[in-house]
Amino acid sequence: MQHCTPEQLALAALQEPLPASDAAHLDGCGTCRAEVAALRRAPDLLSVPQLAAPGAAVPPPPRVWDAIAAATGVTAVPSPSAEPAPALSSVPPPPVEPDHGGTVVPFRSRRRPVLLVAAAVVAGAVVGAGAVAVVQSTGADGDAVTTVALAPLPDADASGVADVVVRGDGSRVLELELDAPALEGSYYEVWLIDRAVDGMFPLGVVTPGTQTVELPAGLDLAEFPLLDVSVEPLDGDPTHSGVSVARGDLDA
Repeated sequence: MQHCTPEQLALAALQEPLPASDAAHLDGCGTCRAEVAALRRAPDLLSVPQLAAPGAAVPPPPRVWDAIAAATGVTAVPSPSAEPAPALSSVPPPPVEPDHGGTVVPFRSRRRPVLLVAAAVVAGAVVGAGAVAVVQSTGADGDAVTTVALAPLPDADASGVADVVVRGDGSRVLELELDAPALEGSYYEVWLIDRAVDGMFPLGVVTPGTQTVELPAGLDLAEFPLLDVSVEPLDGDPTHSGVSVARGDLDA
């Protein structure tokens, strides 16, 4: 089977239209959809208003004018009344993390280690309700559905419901309904984590409300059964911040 080219996957990640044959292949190919989901991370982050907003205008330093004069032989002095050109955002997009069948992101906490200890303690129980609120069912179109409640972690005001949907072709998606307050200067991200709260896999940026996230082909949910929602700062660091607000156990 001929998969989509990297160029086509990039266009799909940017939500650009593809030729009919490529769009049909993407719709039925879990591997290509997982690649698109991985590529979507950077555009999703840039859709966060604080990241997409332009920075303040910054005038060029004097050495710029000195370099122009040295290179051209013409004295370059900015007009006192000249306004600096608008500057582009100085915040670079986070690097795209290729999927390749499920690369685990190591946990490197940057803040609030006490919360991580609490997260490890509740990993088997998921704060009571989430540990028992797992339902296996079949959707109207025959897809297998596992539904799990996301319970708030200590000192957090977030909860939700997640459906892991296994389609007829074997591909999987996560349908997440997140009930959480809007954030200023940060964003939510959803992860799959192992029971030791040591290895984890990022699924992407999420917002309060309902959304669908592709699950990479080959990712073993039995190995990463904890579904975690974190608050991430706008610092370009792709690792988990250590601030989890809701969690559910897919294998409870």
